[in-house]
Order: sequence, then C-alpha cells, then structure tokens
Amino acid sequence: MTDISSINGYVSSTANPASTADAAKTLSADMNTFLTLLTTQLKYQDPLDPTDTSEFTSQLVQYSSVEQAIQTNQKLDKLLSMNNSNLGAQAVSYIGKVAQVLGDVMPLENGQAVATYTLDKDVLSTAIMVKDSGGNIVYTENGNKVAGTHYFKWNGKDKDGNQLQDGAYQVIVTTSTGDGETAANVVTTVLGKVTGVASDSNGVYIGLGDSVTANLSDILTIRDGGFFDDNNSSAEAENTTSDTSTASIIGEVVDTVVDAAATAATVLTL
Repeated sequence: MTDISSINGYVSSTANPASTADAAKTLSADMNTFLTLLTTQLKYQDPLDPTDTSEFTSQLVQYSSVEQAIQTNQKLDKLLSMNNSNLGAQAVSYIGKVAQVLGDVMPLENGQAVATYTLDKDVLSTAIMVKDSGGNIVYTENGNKVAGTHYFKWNGKDKDGNQLQDGAYQVIVTTSTGDGETAANVVTTVLGKVTGVASDSNGVYIGLGDSVTANLSDILTIRDGGFFDDNNSSAEAENTTSDTSTASIIGEVVDTVVDAAATAATVLTL
C-alpha cells in the first residue's frame, strides 16, 4: 500500500521501451562493426589460404538470433502495455464500489474506517493499534482471541474521544500466546470506497478514499457501494433488538414482582 495525495482518474501509459531500444542500438552497432571487420578480413586474406567460412556463418546466425529476440521483446512490451490498458479500463468499473484489499493502511472517510484481521490460531490476547501518518498511536483496543476472520470498525476518534481528520491510518494487530507456543500469523485487509484508477509502467492501481492506493492485484473482493451503510444499519438493528429484548425481560420481571405482591396482599387480607 502506498499513500498518494490524490487520484483523479485513469491515466494510460505504455511500458518503458528504453531497455529494448538500447539493446537494439547496441546490436546494430555491433553488427556494423562485425560486418566491417568481416569485409576487411576478406579483402586482405590470402587467396591461397582463405579463412574458414563456417566461423563467419556461425557468427552471422548468432547475430540474427539476437535480433529476432529483441524484436520479440518489443512485441511483448506492446502486449504488456495493452494488457495494462485493458486492466485499467476494467478497474474503472470499480469506482464507487467498496474494495477489500490486502494491506494495513486503511482510509478514514466521513468518520468511519473498516479493516479485517485473520488469526490462524486461538491466542491469549489480541491488541489492535491505530497509527496516524506520523507514526503516532491514536487509538487502541482489545481484539478477538479466537481463530478466524474478524472485523475492526473505527469511528475515527482518538483515545481521548476527539474526532480525527479523514486520511490514511495504519492498523496493527499483535497477539500473545502461551509459553512454548508458536506465534500466531495475522493477515490484515482494509476496506474502502474506490475513488479512482491510475496506472504506470509497474501496474494498475486503485484509490481508496482520497489518501490510500492499492495495487489491482491486491484486491480480494469488490462489494456494493452501500456496504458501509448496510453494516451501520445492521448494527443499529442489532442494538435495537438487544434493547427490545432487555426491555421485555425487565417487563416480565416487573410483572412477576407485581403478581407476587398482589398474591401476598390477598393472603394477608384473608
């Protein structure tokens, strides 16, 4: 993951042909030099003791093979460039959707950031730490200790409850295990809304929010753009259900107490 200040759209670019061009120039110069030496040697050789032509033929074949290899590389460069263009065009359709990518730098957008961490075994404790771009620890909490994949949702508030600015934040998950046990492996992913696509000679990249980019090859899933809203609604629904259940239990307890009190009053009257 690499921080980039902004990505405004797809930028097409071709593969850098410098190395191929330099190789072609070198081959051309060597070929001319070889031909000059060859004709000069043929010009001054002893007619009664001519040079073995098989050696000249072998060298010419070698130069021809190298020339064909360079032409093949040039065509491969063009194919790679076309492939990057196709990938970039395909990635444009991701704009507006939510991408889950491998990495530990998550975008905080509108006061919400989402990441996941996967534990390969049960652990004694899990600590989640969030750092800002300056490497300062701004938030910590305890994580899940059970093996599997778990979500981490952060509202962008620091340890003192202050709302932090949107941007790129690093999430670090550490674990502790029992004595003599091997350390647990932790894999983190981050989620963010795709805001743009860019490419260079090294590949195609997507922008997550306004501050984080990811390589196209690091994308694990693409989800609907309303993923964050749906998750928030689900969380609110779960909280509402929990509150309703609690209220029902309290109501049942109150009813039981009232009934018991009424029964006791009847007994005392009798």
